[in-house]
Amino acid sequence: MLRRFLKILAWIAGLVFILICTLFVYVRLVSKVVPPSPISLSPLDEKVVELSPGLSTVGNNWLRKSESGLYELYVEGEPFERGVANGKLTRALVQHQEEVFTHQIHQLVPNRFYLTLLKYFVGWFNRNLTDNILEEYQLEIFGVSESASHEFDDIASPYQRILNYHAAHDIGHALQNMSLVGCTSFATWGNKSEDSTLIIGRNFDFYVGDDFARDKIIAFYNPARGYKFMMVTFGGMTGVLSGMNDQGLTVTINAAKSDIPSASATPVSLVAREILQYASTIQEAYAIAEKRKMFVAESFLIGSAKDGKAALIEKESGGMDFYTSRDNFIISTNHFQGKSLGDTQRNKDHMNSSASPYRFERVAELLGRVQKNSVANTAAILRNQLGLKDQDIGLGNEKSINQLIAHHAVIFQPEKGLAWVSTAPWQLGKFVCYDLNRIFKSRLSDNEEIYEKEKTIPLDSFLYSNAYVDCVKFNKYRFPFNERIDLAPDSIVKWNPNSYHAYMLAADYCREHENWEKAVTLYEMGLTKEIASEQERAYMQMNLQHCKEKLK
Repeated sequence: MLRRFLKILAWIAGLVFILICTLFVYVRLVSKVVPPSPISLSPLDEKVVELSPGLSTVGNNWLRKSESGLYELYVEGEPFERGVANGKLTRALVQHQEEVFTHQIHQLVPNRFYLTLLKYFVGWFNRNLTDNILEEYQLEIFGVSESASHEFDDIASPYQRILNYHAAHDIGHALQNMSLVGCTSFATWGNKSEDSTLIIGRNFDFYVGDDFARDKIIAFYNPARGYKFMMVTFGGMTGVLSGMNDQGLTVTINAAKSDIPSASATPVSLVAREILQYASTIQEAYAIAEKRKMFVAESFLIGSAKDGKAALIEKESGGMDFYTSRDNFIISTNHFQGKSLGDTQRNKDHMNSSASPYRFERVAELLGRVQKNSVANTAAILRNQLGLKDQDIGLGNEKSINQLIAHHAVIFQPEKGLAWVSTAPWQLGKFVCYDLNRIFKSRLSDNEEIYEKEKTIPLDSFLYSNAYVDCVKFNKYRFPFNERIDLAPDSIVKWNPNSYHAYMLAADYCREHENWEKAVTLYEMGLTKEIASEQERAYMQMNLQHCKEKLK
């Protein structure tokens, strides 16, 4: 009987193994992406030429590194042609960015089995991704992918990997709704701006490590079709996070609360890219967004020189909204404001539990203090670290406008064709100004600075403070993908004494090491501080109760 039972068990185990293998093979087959077919592969024969020391070219396309630390890229032509040129010029940046991104995934998911499951899940989830991406952008991404590393071919082909990275923000945002994407943007015009022109400011608070944010590219595109534009990006990324075109239309994106998606759609950054390349007014931007299916909730802040104002296009998988302000300013954080999407229970719950409304109110408070906004005032607001009524709520609090994690910050003056981009670290370094009108009219022949030096906004004096030194130390332990094996509870609280997060990290360390009494003290202190989300408050209260029970 025992032998028969073991035989049956072996058959069942074998059958399960075969089914799992079959499932993996099926997923790999259906998720395989076939690259598009360019009309000509001749762009691949183009060589990189060093026109002058520090200035590399491929035909009329060029790349240089500014003394500001920003890379500056110009590409033109047909989709595949400009993709190839982009990839050839930024090859080292594309490969470095993928190495950093892959390393962070390994930090977040260290188990090899779970990594394999994740790979197959992403493959299955994005199996129809190309159905939702314009052929133009597929061709451009394919061109860039020709310069990608083959080190990660066990994951997928270079084209499939680069294509999927464009949806990485959407998947992470939708599945985890991570607090690491708490962006802030706002715009003023008319009597709220010092010369009545439109001014837009935004922090892109997307953080997956310092290495990921190190090599930023200011890309200037002159496509064969559509408008010329600039955007802030990184190696391998052809989608738009922040950008402005030569018609004076700007696009920035802010994540909102999403449902768990059931299938892939058009990545947010590629919707923003299409708007930037093909829209010159807010209405044209709305028409483009309306055509595209998305699986995450996102707000597009659209500024328009032709309209002389800014508006919000709010979109999720199940609907779309349009929001304009009665005043001459508009603010966007991470919740919807339109009549339909703003009234959903999910959005209301998000507002009640997240830092988004607090940040929104803080921007409104700071804008209310300036009679007429200016570019300099906009930079000051983007750099502001305090809470409402100038309360010290700790360094890096998600309720702060400046959370000291920004990948980049930008300021636009669309009617003048001017764009300011922050330099490292975060938005604390100087803001350098680019004049799109001048850049697109001139042809670079020497390795010379192309930003407008006289319009530079100086770096933040915070960089010279002891608090900045402490902040750098604190950030080493702040994020879930950072190792905390040598964390010293007293030190981390000392570095950031008004931060609930510092007390929470210190208390967690003490709890894990069964120092119940000290953990109780630290949790209790942390609960007296300004806490970013109700989820974190509940977490601290639960662990406080657990530690108290251990002391009984």
